[in-house]
Amino acid sequence: MHAAAPITTDVVLVGGGHTHAITLRRLAMVDLSGVQLTLITNLADTPYSGMLPCHISGLYGFDESHIDLRPLTRFARCRLLMDRAVGLDSENQQVICAHHPPIAYDVLSIDTGSTPATVNVPGSQEYAIPAKPVPDLLERWRYLIEQVRVQPDRPWTLVVVGGGVGGVELTLNMQERLHRLLQDLGRSPDQLTIHLFHRGDHLAPGRNRWTQKRLEKIFRQQKIQLHLEEDVTAIEAAADGQHYFVRSSTGRVVSCDRVFWVTTASAPDWPREAGIATTDQGFIAVRDTLQTCSHDNIFAVGDVATMVNHPRPKAGVFAVRQGKPLFKNLLHYLQGCLLYTS
Repeated sequence: MHAAAPITTDVVLVGGGHTHAITLRRLAMVDLSGVQLTLITNLADTPYSGMLPCHISGLYGFDESHIDLRPLTRFARCRLLMDRAVGLDSENQQVICAHHPPIAYDVLSIDTGSTPATVNVPGSQEYAIPAKPVPDLLERWRYLIEQVRVQPDRPWTLVVVGGGVGGVELTLNMQERLHRLLQDLGRSPDQLTIHLFHRGDHLAPGRNRWTQKRLEKIFRQQKIQLHLEEDVTAIEAAADGQHYFVRSSTGRVVSCDRVFWVTTASAPDWPREAGIATTDQGFIAVRDTLQTCSHDNIFAVGDVATMVNHPRPKAGVFAVRQGKPLFKNLLHYLQGCLLYTS
């Protein structure tokens, strides 16, 4: 037997997002002698965003809509550290974790995703259910389903804030799941009312006008209460502690059982605080090589990053496309070769 090559380079991946999952699979199939791979993530099962809406509707189960990172890291001979990155010491090249000592790196890649921006709307932090982190959303969703199951005779009202593609998908799939549940329990689907508030004048900004009109027609057909050009200005808890009041910029007040927050993405603070170059919105600024604009040995991908020359929407499909370029450039960086531009 040949002795294992001594570890000379630590490559640390922070976050188990789509891009890192694809990159790990590819790294597993190349010779990385002398390289220690480490994945830091607080999720062993990472949700695949493309299948999430149909998981909400009940079409796909948990295993079908999640990637199990445990066998993937074993396949890639990668150390799996179950923790959450909360900071970075870029000068000493260490990742600061919530529950472990700092993790040293020579090469770092960040794929931690984003969270919906609450824009300091009073009550949104306390009472709204954000679409991300996805595991928290799914836990609250499962709890709601069980509540409807045990209280099928009462009316239920949900509010969704945000009419982008994510908000549209979430709304339609929640309605599908709860309508089917009520029908299975011998109750009328009309016991469910869903309101969607959107500050824009059309659903799905950025999509073509035909698509927007089609979606708005579907919403009317599904009897979803659509409130366009209405900002949510406050969320208040009712005196009974079970309901909420959603107030809008037009003076409308909607009493509801749950509020789901699916607005534009926001970035974590710690990359900026660590001295990594960020955009005006706080996302990590990266070059065409996926390297950050401030550190050659730090890469960033997925929703947490913005390609300064080619900005893209914060969507899983673009994170998936970055898997192959990240793999190639990490490998070329380790080999001292010229990096590809995405």
